[in-house]
Formats: sequence, C-alpha cells, structure tokens
Amino acid sequence: MESNLPLKRGGVLARPTIAYESWGELNAAHDNAVLIFTGLSASAHARSSPADPAPGWWEAMIGPGRPLDTNRFFVVCMNTLGSCFGSTGPASIDPATGKRYGASFPALAGEDIATAGARLLDALGVERAASVLGPSLGGMIVLAFAAQFPNRTRTLVSISGAARSTALSIGLRTAQRQAVRLDPKWRGGDYPADDPPIEGLKLARRIGTLTYRSAAELDLRFGPGGTETIADYLERQAEMFVRRFDANCFLAISEAMDRLDLAATYSPLKNAFRDSGVERALVIGVDSDWLFPPHQQAEAAAALKAAGITTEFDLLPSFEGHDSFLIDEERFGASLGRFFSALKTSSRQSAA
Repeated sequence: MESNLPLKRGGVLARPTIAYESWGELNAAHDNAVLIFTGLSASAHARSSPADPAPGWWEAMIGPGRPLDTNRFFVVCMNTLGSCFGSTGPASIDPATGKRYGASFPALAGEDIATAGARLLDALGVERAASVLGPSLGGMIVLAFAAQFPNRTRTLVSISGAARSTALSIGLRTAQRQAVRLDPKWRGGDYPADDPPIEGLKLARRIGTLTYRSAAELDLRFGPGGTETIADYLERQAEMFVRRFDANCFLAISEAMDRLDLAATYSPLKNAFRDSGVERALVIGVDSDWLFPPHQQAEAAAALKAAGITTEFDLLPSFEGHDSFLIDEERFGASLGRFFSALKTSSRQSAA
C-alpha cells in the first residue's frame, strides 16, 4: 500500500504489504472481479498458476469452467493481514526499527482485514467487485466488508462463517493461544526467528484440528482397523503447521476473530447491511460444523434478508465438519456454481 493503514483498535501500519494472487483477467468495465478472503491459516495460493504450479487450497473451485470460472471472472485471493505469507504481520519487518514486529505488532481487528481488502480493490482499479467471498474467518470478513464499505460489491458469499463468534469457539481459541504463551520459548512474543515456540504452537494446532472435523468423521477414520491413530494424525498436522506458520501471526489473527462482533456493532444485525448496496447474497453452512454451527449462518442470512437483500441459505449435509469447504467439492461446487452462473458482468473483454 502507498499509504499507512490506521487500525480499528489503535495503532497504524506504515505502508503495509498486501499479498495476493489472481487468475483470469479484469474486463474493460472492471466489473468482473471476485475477491476471496481466506481462513485463518491459508495463503493467497488458492489455485495453481504458471508462476506457481503447486495445487492451491481451493483448486477445485477456481479455473476455466469451474464454479469461479476464470473465463468470466477476475478472481483475486488476498492473504490475510497479520499472516506470514506475504501480507504484513508480526513476522514482518517493522520499518521503524528494522526488526520483526513480534510482540509489538498492534492489535488486529477483523475490520482491519476487511479494510485491507478494500485497499487491494483500490490498487487493482476495481470500484465495485462482482462478489466478495470467503470461508471460515473469510466468511466473517465478507460480512464485515459489506457493512464497512457500502456499494463496493454487488454480491457476497459467506461460507461457514458468522457475524460473531460463539462463546465455545472463543473459548477454544483462548485455549489454543494459551498453549502458545505457556511455551517457555515464546518469551513474551519476542522469540528469535530461528527458535520459535514450536511445542506450544503444535499443541494449539492439535486443538484446532479437532475443531475443524466432525466427531462422526473422526470415529470413522480412526476407529478399529484404521492405518493411523488419531494421535498420529494430530501430530502430523501439527508438524506441517509449525513448518509454515509463525506463532505471533497465529495469535494476532486468532484474536481478531474473537474481536469481530457485527451484531454488537450494528445492533440489530440487519443494520449492518441495510446500506451495503449488496444485491444478492449466498450463505453456506454445514450441518456437522460445531465450530461455526448452522444457527450462525442462519442468523447472518436472516439479517441480510431483513436488510432487503435477495439471499440464499444453503445448509449442506456434509460429513467433514467445518473443513467441509475444503473437502466436499461436489456439494460446495454445486452451490457456488449455481450462484455464480447467474452473476452477470458487463463484458468479457480484457481491460489490458
């Protein structure tokens, strides 16, 4: 960003970097952009490309002829502000000191992530997106974006998200953060890059992994006769996570999720969307999700409808719990495909 970013809870980020990847082309009318906000631990690499042929975390949903059809849409995935995959976060260098922000990184709010998305659209020359969408944390940020930035998107898709966190999900994330902070190597957040609090972060990831799946799926996968125990699985997930994620970044984004409460900010919730300029919305929930349970998606959908927005609520019978959006390609692809096939743009002509 060319300018500084004031944060909701005080503090300013000096000309922060916002990392993103894109697929497809922006048309001449600049009205076919689709902005994706990610979950807590995802990078901007949602889809493979010639520059990075590794499969993306949402490979099945993005591309020619896929639900987010890159023959029609200019699809942009933004790495979350506060993360460690290119966007400015606690692992980044503070220009004021020449050292990593670490524990000095200012408190992050979900609204700040939404603001970063609006700034990214500005930089891309997009006055009004065709759609903003996201899963999990991204599903929360989509709602915040619509509330904060009227007329910046024609449609929105919130997947397994919510307008606020439940006490249970806040409690679970609190336990995860405490696991990191109790690791002696955390050092109050000022740990060296080459000696991070690995054991605390691994424990946090083990807890988190359990919340992302359903009890029935875990029973099926790790019951009698399985080739891997649940303990082995959790250890493998933890090892992969600590190799790619920074502890302070995890803490910053986790706390931002807890702080976002649109229902309190805009009470009643429908007021958040009354002047948003959103024309259509799709809210997707999963019946086996206990981290972001279906009543939260129902609450968001009801508020969008009450604000006068044409809203679809798809409650999917997926087996895999909160992470279903990464796994159940058939059901999520069908829901997204229906919604985006009806989304018209002015032209398919490139803006280049």
